[in-house]
Amino acid sequence: MAPGSDPRTAPAASAEAPRLTRLDGSPVRALVVDDEESLSDLLHMALRYEGWEVRTAATGQAALTHAREFKPDVIVLDIMMPDLDGLEVLRRLRTSGDDVPVLFLTAKDAVDDRVAGLTAGGDDYLTKPFSLEELVARLRALIRRTVTIRADAVDPELRVGDLVLNEDSYEVHRGGTPVELTATEFELLRYLMRNPRRVLSKAQILDRVWSYEFDGKASVVELYISYLRKKIDSLGPAMIHTVRGVGYMIKPAP
Repeated sequence: MAPGSDPRTAPAASAEAPRLTRLDGSPVRALVVDDEESLSDLLHMALRYEGWEVRTAATGQAALTHAREFKPDVIVLDIMMPDLDGLEVLRRLRTSGDDVPVLFLTAKDAVDDRVAGLTAGGDDYLTKPFSLEELVARLRALIRRTVTIRADAVDPELRVGDLVLNEDSYEVHRGGTPVELTATEFELLRYLMRNPRRVLSKAQILDRVWSYEFDGKASVVELYISYLRKKIDSLGPAMIHTVRGVGYMIKPAP
């Protein structure tokens, strides 16, 4: 499986950002083009969880047909295709006047493909393997930048019990007491607080906080959890819990 995220954990990404819709309130439309069925199915599931309407295509010709009939707001397009490659699909789209934003999927070492894709009018690219969360975040950014979209308002404050984290000001308080965190500690705490009462594995945390390509060991998660405990749990009853053999969870103190 190419991406660095377990498909069973894909919903966690969508909980972190306001839902996007078209101005008329209808779902965002995404077209996924890849001849690898397992990857295509995985992306279909992740984007459907975002509330988007998704279609998939396994060939370049099918992609052009879907683009014409479905009129997607964004396209995920693999460069290596069995008939028309992704670059040719993009060329035909642009020639027909279709300026839909396109995110290319490329092989990790295919620098020439990435350059060619952006030069041909692609808007962004990701190399395989990749994180599902990063893919969704990049698609959201492309849509916001190039398409007229409405985003539901979102409160910048995350609250778990007496612990409050402000995503805009990067301030953290517990029981009114300020908590000073490093950038990595803040990201780790934010991920935990976006998933209260949910056990997160070390692999999920590495993927989200340190990114999929971080070539480290799970021990770094244990280390930073210990840092957070010293700063958060020292201000009251324990909130950060270890579920042995599974992962970590944050929940309001009893």
